[in-house]
Amino acid sequence: MAWTCTGSSNSELIDNMARRGIITEVIGDVVDGNKTDTEAAAGRIATAMKKVDRANYVRDKRDAYEDSPQSIGHGATISAPHMHAYAASHLLPYLPPGGRVLDVGSGSGYLSAVLWHLVNDPVGRKDSSVSDSKDQKPTITGIEHIPQLTEWSISNLKRDGLGDAVEKRQIEMVTGDGRLGYPPNAPYDAIHVGAAAPELPQALVDQLAPGGRMFIPIGTYMQNIYHIDKDKSGKVTKTEVMGVRYVPLTDRESQGKYV
Repeated sequence: MAWTCTGSSNSELIDNMARRGIITEVIGDVVDGNKTDTEAAAGRIATAMKKVDRANYVRDKRDAYEDSPQSIGHGATISAPHMHAYAASHLLPYLPPGGRVLDVGSGSGYLSAVLWHLVNDPVGRKDSSVSDSKDQKPTITGIEHIPQLTEWSISNLKRDGLGDAVEKRQIEMVTGDGRLGYPPNAPYDAIHVGAAAPELPQALVDQLAPGGRMFIPIGTYMQNIYHIDKDKSGKVTKTEVMGVRYVPLTDRESQGKYV
Protein backbone atom coordinates (compact mmCIF):
# COMPACT_ATOMS: atom_id res chain seq x y z
CA MET A 1 0.00 0.00 0.00
CA ALA A 2 2.69 2.50 1.01
CA TRP A 3 4.71 1.92 -2.14
CA THR A 4 1.83 3.02 -4.36
CA CYS A 5 1.81 6.59 -3.01
CA THR A 6 4.18 8.04 -5.64
CA GLY A 7 2.88 11.28 -7.16
CA SER A 8 3.76 13.72 -9.90
CA SER A 9 4.06 16.59 -7.41
CA ASN A 10 4.71 17.06 -3.71
CA SER A 11 1.04 17.77 -3.05
CA GLU A 12 -0.09 14.67 -4.96
CA LEU A 13 2.40 12.50 -3.08
CA ILE A 14 1.00 13.66 0.28
CA ASP A 15 -2.61 13.36 -0.90
CA ASN A 16 -1.93 9.77 -2.03
CA MET A 17 -0.58 8.88 1.42
CA ALA A 18 -3.63 10.44 3.04
CA ARG A 19 -6.04 8.54 0.78
CA ARG A 20 -4.30 5.24 1.50
CA GLY A 21 -4.50 5.73 5.27
CA ILE A 22 -0.76 6.22 5.89
CA ILE A 23 -1.15 9.59 7.60
CA THR A 24 -4.14 8.53 9.71
CA GLU A 25 -2.00 5.99 11.58
CA VAL A 26 -1.49 8.39 14.47
CA ILE A 27 -0.47 6.65 17.69
CA GLY A 28 -1.06 8.10 21.18
CA ASP A 29 -3.15 10.53 23.12
CA VAL A 30 -3.74 12.92 20.22
CA VAL A 31 -6.57 10.72 18.99
CA ASP A 32 -7.93 8.69 21.92
CA GLY A 33 -9.99 6.67 19.44
CA ASN A 34 -11.96 9.74 18.37
CA LYS A 35 -12.51 9.88 14.60
CA THR A 36 -12.71 13.68 14.51
CA ASP A 37 -9.43 14.02 16.38
CA THR A 38 -7.81 11.43 14.10
CA GLU A 39 -8.81 13.41 11.04
CA ALA A 40 -7.58 16.66 12.60
CA ALA A 41 -4.22 15.11 13.50
CA ALA A 42 -3.85 13.62 10.01
CA GLY A 43 -4.65 17.04 8.56
CA ARG A 44 -1.88 18.64 10.63
CA ILE A 45 0.68 16.14 9.35
CA ALA A 46 -0.45 16.48 5.73
CA THR A 47 -0.29 20.27 5.98
CA ALA A 48 3.21 20.19 7.46
CA MET A 49 4.47 17.75 4.82
CA LYS A 50 2.99 19.82 1.99
CA LYS A 51 4.98 22.81 3.26
CA VAL A 52 8.22 20.83 2.78
CA ASP A 53 8.97 20.23 -0.89
CA ARG A 54 10.88 16.95 -1.11
CA ALA A 55 12.51 18.17 -4.35
CA ASN A 56 14.65 20.45 -2.19
CA TYR A 57 16.04 17.50 -0.22
CA VAL A 58 16.99 14.88 -2.84
CA ARG A 59 19.96 14.56 -5.18
CA ASP A 60 17.89 13.75 -8.28
CA LYS A 61 14.82 15.95 -8.50
CA ARG A 62 13.30 13.67 -11.14
CA ASP A 63 12.67 11.12 -8.36
CA ALA A 64 11.63 13.62 -5.70
CA TYR A 65 8.01 12.47 -5.45
CA GLU A 66 8.66 8.75 -5.68
CA ASP A 67 7.62 6.89 -2.54
CA SER A 68 10.94 5.13 -2.00
CA PRO A 69 14.19 5.68 -0.10
CA GLN A 70 16.91 7.36 -2.14
CA SER A 71 20.64 7.74 -1.77
CA ILE A 72 21.91 11.16 -0.75
CA GLY A 73 25.57 10.16 -0.82
CA HIS A 74 28.09 9.29 1.89
CA GLY A 75 26.32 5.99 2.62
CA ALA A 76 23.16 7.80 3.71
CA THR A 77 19.60 7.83 2.38
CA ILE A 78 16.49 9.95 2.59
CA SER A 79 13.75 7.63 3.82
CA ALA A 80 10.66 6.88 1.77
CA PRO A 81 7.97 9.54 2.27
CA HIS A 82 5.60 7.04 3.86
CA MET A 83 8.20 6.32 6.57
CA HIS A 84 8.51 10.03 7.30
CA ALA A 85 4.71 10.16 7.54
CA TYR A 86 4.74 7.23 9.98
CA ALA A 87 7.42 8.92 12.09
CA ALA A 88 5.52 12.21 12.22
CA SER A 89 2.30 10.35 13.10
CA HIS A 90 3.86 8.36 15.93
CA LEU A 91 5.58 11.43 17.38
CA LEU A 92 2.73 13.91 16.95
CA PRO A 93 1.38 13.59 20.53
CA TYR A 94 4.85 14.63 21.73
CA LEU A 95 5.23 17.68 19.46
CA PRO A 96 3.53 20.51 21.35
CA PRO A 97 3.91 24.09 20.12
CA GLY A 98 7.42 25.19 21.03
CA GLY A 99 8.45 21.63 21.88
CA ARG A 100 12.06 20.55 21.55
CA VAL A 101 12.99 17.75 19.14
CA LEU A 102 16.19 15.88 18.27
CA ASP A 103 16.50 14.35 14.77
CA VAL A 104 19.36 11.81 14.79
CA GLY A 105 20.82 11.05 11.37
CA SER A 106 19.15 14.14 9.97
CA GLY A 107 20.70 13.63 6.53
CA SER A 108 19.07 15.92 3.98
CA GLY A 109 17.14 17.86 6.65
CA TYR A 110 13.74 16.85 5.25
CA LEU A 111 12.16 15.43 8.40
CA SER A 112 13.72 18.19 10.53
CA ALA A 113 11.77 20.64 8.36
CA VAL A 114 8.50 18.70 8.76
CA LEU A 115 8.99 18.52 12.53
CA TRP A 116 9.69 22.27 12.66
CA HIS A 117 6.37 23.00 10.97
CA LEU A 118 4.57 20.71 13.42
CA VAL A 119 6.02 22.29 16.56
CA ASN A 120 5.26 25.71 15.12
CA ASP A 121 1.66 24.74 14.40
CA PRO A 122 -0.59 26.74 16.75
CA VAL A 123 -2.70 23.62 17.32
CA GLY A 124 -1.38 21.59 20.26
CA ARG A 125 -2.71 19.04 22.74
CA LYS A 126 -0.31 19.34 25.68
CA ASP A 127 2.43 21.59 27.00
CA SER A 128 6.09 20.99 26.34
CA SER A 129 7.93 19.25 29.16
CA VAL A 130 11.04 21.36 28.63
CA SER A 131 10.32 24.74 27.08
CA ASP A 132 9.80 28.07 28.78
CA SER A 133 9.70 31.66 27.59
CA LYS A 134 13.28 32.37 28.70
CA ASP A 135 14.79 29.28 27.06
CA GLN A 136 16.44 30.18 23.77
CA LYS A 137 17.50 26.68 22.75
CA PRO A 138 16.44 25.56 19.24
CA THR A 139 13.12 23.78 18.86
CA ILE A 140 14.62 21.40 16.26
CA THR A 141 18.14 19.97 16.45
CA GLY A 142 19.36 17.79 13.60
CA ILE A 143 22.58 15.84 14.10
CA GLU A 144 24.56 14.16 11.33
CA HIS A 145 28.13 12.87 11.55
CA ILE A 146 29.02 13.62 7.90
CA PRO A 147 29.90 17.35 7.75
CA GLN A 148 29.15 17.56 4.03
CA LEU A 149 25.60 16.35 4.71
CA THR A 150 25.19 18.83 7.56
CA GLU A 151 26.14 21.71 5.27
CA TRP A 152 23.94 20.37 2.48
CA SER A 153 20.97 20.07 4.84
CA ILE A 154 21.37 23.69 5.88
CA SER A 155 21.34 24.81 2.25
CA ASN A 156 18.28 22.60 1.63
CA LEU A 157 16.40 24.18 4.52
CA LYS A 158 17.21 27.66 3.26
CA ARG A 159 16.12 26.73 -0.27
CA ASP A 160 12.84 25.45 1.16
CA GLY A 161 12.01 28.77 2.83
CA LEU A 162 13.36 28.05 6.32
CA GLY A 163 16.41 30.30 6.14
CA ASP A 164 15.00 32.64 8.77
CA ALA A 165 14.44 29.74 11.19
CA VAL A 166 18.02 28.60 10.61
CA GLU A 167 19.44 32.10 11.07
CA LYS A 168 17.43 32.62 14.26
CA ARG A 169 18.64 29.19 15.47
CA GLN A 170 15.11 27.86 15.78
CA ILE A 171 16.51 24.99 13.70
CA GLU A 172 20.08 23.95 14.40
CA MET A 173 21.90 21.37 12.26
CA VAL A 174 25.10 20.09 13.85
CA THR A 175 27.83 17.61 13.02
CA GLY A 176 28.43 14.90 15.60
CA ASP A 177 27.85 11.32 16.68
CA GLY A 178 24.08 11.04 16.94
CA ARG A 179 24.36 7.90 19.06
CA LEU A 180 25.48 10.25 21.84
CA GLY A 181 22.62 12.66 21.26
CA TYR A 182 23.28 16.38 21.59
CA PRO A 183 23.44 17.38 25.28
CA PRO A 184 23.70 21.17 24.75
CA ASN A 185 20.08 21.34 23.56
CA ALA A 186 18.66 18.55 25.75
CA PRO A 187 16.26 17.46 27.13
CA TYR A 188 13.94 16.69 24.20
CA ASP A 189 10.17 16.21 24.07
CA ALA A 190 10.67 13.90 21.10
CA ILE A 191 13.61 12.11 19.50
CA HIS A 192 13.57 10.66 15.99
CA VAL A 193 16.33 8.28 14.92
CA GLY A 194 16.68 7.80 11.17
CA ALA A 195 19.01 4.78 11.14
CA ALA A 196 18.95 1.39 12.85
CA ALA A 197 20.88 1.10 16.12
CA PRO A 198 22.12 -2.39 17.06
CA GLU A 199 20.84 -1.65 20.57
CA LEU A 200 19.10 1.22 22.31
CA PRO A 201 21.60 4.08 22.91
CA GLN A 202 21.45 4.97 26.59
CA ALA A 203 22.60 8.53 25.89
CA LEU A 204 19.42 9.14 23.88
CA VAL A 205 17.24 7.71 26.65
CA ASP A 206 18.97 10.00 29.13
CA GLN A 207 18.25 13.05 26.93
CA LEU A 208 14.57 12.23 26.48
CA ALA A 209 12.46 14.48 28.69
CA PRO A 210 9.96 13.00 31.17
CA GLY A 211 6.71 12.66 29.25
CA GLY A 212 8.59 12.30 25.96
CA ARG A 213 8.85 9.70 23.20
CA MET A 214 11.65 8.35 21.01
CA PHE A 215 10.93 6.76 17.60
CA ILE A 216 13.86 4.48 16.80
CA PRO A 217 14.63 1.46 14.59
CA ILE A 218 16.64 -1.17 16.47
CA GLY A 219 18.32 -4.30 15.12
CA THR A 220 20.89 -5.51 12.63
CA TYR A 221 19.56 -8.13 10.20
CA MET A 222 16.08 -8.06 11.74
CA GLN A 223 14.97 -4.52 12.54
CA ASN A 224 11.91 -3.08 14.25
CA ILE A 225 10.66 0.38 15.07
CA TYR A 226 10.26 0.92 18.80
CA HIS A 227 8.55 3.57 20.88
CA ILE A 228 10.69 4.53 23.85
CA ASP A 229 8.36 6.36 26.21
CA LYS A 230 9.44 8.05 29.42
CA ASP A 231 6.68 8.91 31.86
CA LYS A 232 6.64 11.92 34.16
CA SER A 233 8.37 9.95 36.92
CA GLY A 234 11.18 8.92 34.55
CA LYS A 235 10.08 5.31 34.03
CA VAL A 236 11.00 4.08 30.53
CA THR A 237 8.82 1.75 28.47
CA LYS A 238 9.97 0.07 25.23
CA THR A 239 7.23 -0.99 22.78
CA GLU A 240 7.77 -2.80 19.47
CA VAL A 241 5.79 -1.19 16.65
CA MET A 242 6.63 -2.70 13.25
CA GLY A 243 9.33 -4.34 11.16
CA VAL A 244 11.47 -2.09 8.94
CA ARG A 245 14.71 -1.96 6.99
CA TYR A 246 17.01 1.03 7.62
CA VAL A 247 20.67 1.79 7.02
CA PRO A 248 22.70 1.16 10.19
CA LEU A 249 23.34 3.83 12.82
CA THR A 250 27.11 3.67 12.96
CA ASP A 251 30.25 5.78 13.27
CA ARG A 252 31.50 8.10 10.57
CA GLU A 253 34.35 5.81 9.51
CA SER A 254 32.14 2.74 9.11
CA GLN A 255 29.42 4.51 7.17
CA GLY A 256 31.49 4.47 3.98
CA LYS A 257 31.09 0.69 3.85
CA TYR A 258 27.41 1.13 3.09
CA VAL A 259 27.80 3.41 0.07
